[in-house]
Amino acid sequence: MTVESPLTTSQATSKPLPLVLAGPILRKVTPRELTLWFAVSRPLEGSFTLYQQTNQRELFSGCLSQGKHIQIGVRAWVYQVTYSGDFPADNPLEYQIETQDGLLTELMPDLLYEGESRPAFIIRTQADYVMHGSCRNPHYPSKDSLVAADVKVAGQNITDRPSLLMMSGDQIYADHVAGSTLDSIHQVIDLLGLYDEDFDKAPVANTKELLNHADNFYGRDKLLPQYLEGGEDIIERFPSVANWLRRKSPVFSSRESGNHLITLSEFNAMYLLVWSPELWKMVDNSRLEKNRFQWPGNKLEANTLEAKWQTLWADEKVQIDQFVEGLPQVRRLMAHIPTYMIFDDHDITDDWNLTVGWEQAAYHNHFSRRIIGNGLISYWLCQGWGNAPENFDSIFHSHVDTYFTQPGSDSQDSLIDYLYRFEQWHYTINTTPKMLVLDTRTRRWRSESKMNKPSGLMDWEALSELQISLMNEPAVILVSAAPMFGVKFIESLQRGMTWLGQPLLIDAENWMAHPGSANTLISIFTHTKTPTNFVILSGDVHYSFAYDVKLRFRNCSPNIYQITSSGIKNEFPNALLRVCDFMDRMLYSPRSPLNWLTKRKRLKIFKRDPDLPGNHRLINRSAIGEVRLDSEGKPVDIAILTAEGERVSFPPINAK
Repeated sequence: MTVESPLTTSQATSKPLPLVLAGPILRKVTPRELTLWFAVSRPLEGSFTLYQQTNQRELFSGCLSQGKHIQIGVRAWVYQVTYSGDFPADNPLEYQIETQDGLLTELMPDLLYEGESRPAFIIRTQADYVMHGSCRNPHYPSKDSLVAADVKVAGQNITDRPSLLMMSGDQIYADHVAGSTLDSIHQVIDLLGLYDEDFDKAPVANTKELLNHADNFYGRDKLLPQYLEGGEDIIERFPSVANWLRRKSPVFSSRESGNHLITLSEFNAMYLLVWSPELWKMVDNSRLEKNRFQWPGNKLEANTLEAKWQTLWADEKVQIDQFVEGLPQVRRLMAHIPTYMIFDDHDITDDWNLTVGWEQAAYHNHFSRRIIGNGLISYWLCQGWGNAPENFDSIFHSHVDTYFTQPGSDSQDSLIDYLYRFEQWHYTINTTPKMLVLDTRTRRWRSESKMNKPSGLMDWEALSELQISLMNEPAVILVSAAPMFGVKFIESLQRGMTWLGQPLLIDAENWMAHPGSANTLISIFTHTKTPTNFVILSGDVHYSFAYDVKLRFRNCSPNIYQITSSGIKNEFPNALLRVCDFMDRMLYSPRSPLNWLTKRKRLKIFKRDPDLPGNHRLINRSAIGEVRLDSEGKPVDIAILTAEGERVSFPPINAK
């Protein structure tokens, strides 16, 4: 579908741009459909051709123009092309894309692994080898585990490669952006002519005012909205007294929100910069001077960054430069391995929908409602759309097209309102075993007792739908951003902070934090018609572990495996994690009576020891997870591949 060029208040520069800005990313693939995602600087012309690798026979050819494409700027389009056909499963395939500028492999020779002439992949019917991870912060001081994953895939025969790559949240950090990255984002907006927007009831009237504002860098927390909190328990009796007890608090709870993304164009540019190296070649990523920093385009030549921010900028830039060096390999990995994604909080903002009080503060403020909505639009465009294109029907696309063909505040707010009501972010991957990817952010079980109590990660209706999806399945893989079975000592700390009225301080969101969702979840596992083998893949927590879970007092308990790998490029404060690991080991062994004080008392949890020296069960390294399953859906190998390239496995408990 072709979309006419909309009106815009931005004017792109005349600097020559590469045709392909990001991608190709191989998204949903089945024996009936193939989905590719691109971002380009001009409308694509040309063809996609699929080949049998063994005899180089052409199997399928389709036009690039038959996919849906959305113009997001004067010189920027997002393409998602889905081809339908009868494609051979479990056989090595290759694809080639011919554009108006030439073959894709000629435009991007680093897209190929050694010995390849075209990108190669396999449509797997068995999810017997899955790579998984979450939490990829570009300026965190570690290497990028996706680069390590690419190095491993480069050394594998195509038949030995992962069935798919599952990215289970925080693919971007919208609330924690490096200064040099925000500067690059603004340059990309200018290069591509990404669309401006107007704001209502905000400290800035529009995009231009934001970019010209003195707090544009490292000061956006001063621009983000605040709300009055406290005194809720006595407001009804003594409203005038309650107002004295209330205090202003930021809607956006991240402690590092000085560069929080705000506009839709900023979110879109961020994705282009974390998926691909192309636009980094076009921006000046070294514009910080020793005593003076000029805003993009020299709009405020008199402004300078304070010395502490200049120091932080320089420190962050060291990590960003390393991150950018690895992007060609990240792009290559995602062009070869089918890649699926789901949001967590940082894709939008920290603590997204954590409590009823947070939701009311965020969605009753026009500015914060717009910012969160911009994150959702961009998530759909760059992540959600490719997971399950069938979830987004003509009604959905009519709302999208209405905004992108004629951008304006009314159509943007209308699209955002529609996305807030949308309930199909979760999806199923029809492999064997079946994979169910859960939405643990937008269908929450809200607390009915207090505004600041954590919401359940899924409400009763969503959990009921999940149970129906599990009925009579022999095995299943569940993808939950937050671990369903986490570290009990850390959950106890979170419960304590919630009791003190500070759930946001320690990210008190876990499956056991809300009685309704916890009890319903446990009931699902104890139901006699649910699978024999449950594999739960999670991230979120910035450390890695593996648990075997059994039902107490039942001879034929299902096999439940909680496998957590996090983060791809992030870690937990090490000293604190070591204390939590030790205390959890001491207080919550399978036979500890303290287990009867938790909501998981019907379950017995056995914690696997990694094959590392020392006495740690929680591994604190940036890593990507690897899980291999047997024909019955039972894990035969659980491991992480660290960003440094070291493999750490979690052997079965009886193997020790």
